Amino acid sequence: MRVDGKPFTSIWPEPDGSWVNIIDQTQLPHVFHIAQLHNLEEAAHAIKAMLVRGAPLIGVTAAYGLALALRKGASDAELREASTVLRATRPTAVNLQWALEAMAAKLLGLPASERAEAAWKHAGVLADEDIVLCEAMGDHGFALIKTIAERKQGGRVNILTHCNAGWLATVDWGTATAPMYKAQDAGIDIHVYVDETRPRNQGASLTAWELGQHGVPHTVIVDNAGGHIMQHGLVDLVIVGTDRTTASGDVCNKIGTYLKALAAFDNQIPFYVCAPSPSIDFTLSDGVREIPIEERASDEVTHLKGMTGDGKIETIRITPAKSPAANYAFDVTPARLVTGLITERGVIAANREALAKAFPERALP
Repeated sequence: MRVDGKPFTSIWPEPDGSWVNIIDQTQLPHVFHIAQLHNLEEAAHAIKAMLVRGAPLIGVTAAYGLALALRKGASDAELREASTVLRATRPTAVNLQWALEAMAAKLLGLPASERAEAAWKHAGVLADEDIVLCEAMGDHGFALIKTIAERKQGGRVNILTHCNAGWLATVDWGTATAPMYKAQDAGIDIHVYVDETRPRNQGASLTAWELGQHGVPHTVIVDNAGGHIMQHGLVDLVIVGTDRTTASGDVCNKIGTYLKALAAFDNQIPFYVCAPSPSIDFTLSDGVREIPIEERASDEVTHLKGMTGDGKIETIRITPAKSPAANYAFDVTPARLVTGLITERGVIAANREALAKAFPERALP
């Protein structure tokens, strides 16, 4: 995608293999800063501190982090140790586990002397595959938007999205935003309502920024406004991403997604989830009971960071000093509230049978 008219991906290796470049998302939208990852520790920090975030990008970053780690030593023990460090950074997004397992499957059968180079190459393969998956989801989701545009006889299609499931959350294109970019590029009149997504404001700071870079008309709204604009006919469909989707179609995504699904259901508005296959966990069935929900630091709730009028980045407290805060990072939307899953293999129903049919090579007996 584009930044100031120039093509970028969210992560890319230095041509000579010295390090990995990332866009530091903690500084957006005010500062566009490219950070460098030189070793395992820096890669793990980037994931845990959310310099990179979004399930697909976390997975690719972990793959590169493992490749960087193996340059110091690539024995079975060292591979397991590096994987353990990376696996502990974020508990909810299944792509992290998936990427590390994919890397291990590629590397364990090789001599230790060949693993570092093979790991670097395979991390690049996973990054390229992520782009292909996202563009395919973009094509399938675009068909949904096109159908609505035709029904409205060319009238504007209003889409609501929550958090950031854009190209910043993947390597390129994004999951939930890929259909929007496809529609924009095809000349369809779209407008996107962007939930601010408290407490880290990924919608306000990331989704709005990247949509603006691509010229997509959009409006930032507070999280609690979604139900109101649905009631008043201002939303044609909801498209969100996922950090983990179960074999039965339950969807774990950024906190607040469940409330949007309830509002959409009550107002008979289609609620779609862009779910690339690496984000589908076929080992789990009950999302509410089985998916681990990350609880992050309370200061993400009690404090806000932003730019002052004189251009300084400042952090301020917004709650009483003695008031405790809870910070659940994700919630689970039951499959019954999901109109469909937009996957790289098409739009499918959010149920066990449809998922098993679409991905027979991964479904469990």
